[in-house]
Amino acid sequence: MSSDSRPPQSSAVINEAVQTLHHGGLVAFPTETVYGLGADAKNPEAIKKIFTTKGRPSNHPLIVHLAAPDKFDEVKVDWVPILAPWVRDLSEDALSLVNTFWPGPLTLVFKKDKSVLNELTGGQDTVAIRAPAHPLAQELLRKFKGGVVAPSANRFGKVSPTSAADVRHEFEGALDLMILDGGDCEVGIESTILDLSSGDKAILLRPGIITPREIEAKTGIKVFQLGENRDEGNGEKSPRVSGSMRAHYAPTTPLRLYSPGRVLDALSEFPDIKSRVAVGVWDSECSLSSDGHPSVQFDEVELPSDSTTFASRLYRSLRDLDQQGWDLILFPEPPEGEEWDGVRDRLQRACFGSGPSSSNHANS
Repeated sequence: MSSDSRPPQSSAVINEAVQTLHHGGLVAFPTETVYGLGADAKNPEAIKKIFTTKGRPSNHPLIVHLAAPDKFDEVKVDWVPILAPWVRDLSEDALSLVNTFWPGPLTLVFKKDKSVLNELTGGQDTVAIRAPAHPLAQELLRKFKGGVVAPSANRFGKVSPTSAADVRHEFEGALDLMILDGGDCEVGIESTILDLSSGDKAILLRPGIITPREIEAKTGIKVFQLGENRDEGNGEKSPRVSGSMRAHYAPTTPLRLYSPGRVLDALSEFPDIKSRVAVGVWDSECSLSSDGHPSVQFDEVELPSDSTTFASRLYRSLRDLDQQGWDLILFPEPPEGEEWDGVRDRLQRACFGSGPSSSNHANS
């Protein structure tokens, strides 16, 4: 595994990464959401390496990452030539979303162009695309002059990486993996995914930091929830997308959520886990008390009560706690509201997949 000590924005480092991609190799690189494990989206053998390296099911589709146009001083940037090789149809709504939120943490699902490889779509007739906002990712993509598929740079089903150190830890011993270090990821959870493939509605397939309310406020486009307003009996199915399996983002340590004021109730559900418990506590609330459960050693972990900050630190917290040898991790249930939907989605999937056999959960 190579990780260069020169500044990550160095032209030499970027050029080496570009050559690695052109030669069918893998490059881990930062985005504003999480670190991605990148491969040439036009190279079927390179794409297969991603599935093998991650232990990812081959029918689980990948997201294509594209460079934004070079000129940002124009009133309206022309994305059509960039998307045309990948997408069959581009609606006005699609272009409105692209012009408003790209580059950024929004992935759009389209009907794919016939030239798009089935290896990256999981055999579906749709393709997921986004333009990441991280400057290092954009520089890499611009110099590569093509699409790069890049799922999170971790073993399938495990906690996503938000630093280069996470990637190194995840793939220790993988000598042929190049890692670009762009610092910690700002957003911290994966992108929002909208399905535009039906042509008439934008449907939320995965919540993220960009919410349906924000999308409607900025573009006037209403986002429907999965299954909402679909004609009964038409047999329409939503495309499979990244992060949609029930078990995902999972630590090896068992993770559970507790309702407000119900920490002891949560502990009573796990009588076989009695000794060391890490309990997440909102920074806006009072400390917990272990009265009534003397056999348990609590360690309180302060969690930000702001949804954006919580999201940016979620995977970092789970990784750190996972390495500290706790018997159980308890996190408070996120508050209601769209701004919390992204982290709620990640936590629920992480809970289901967590525990020593989480790799089996993730692949079931």
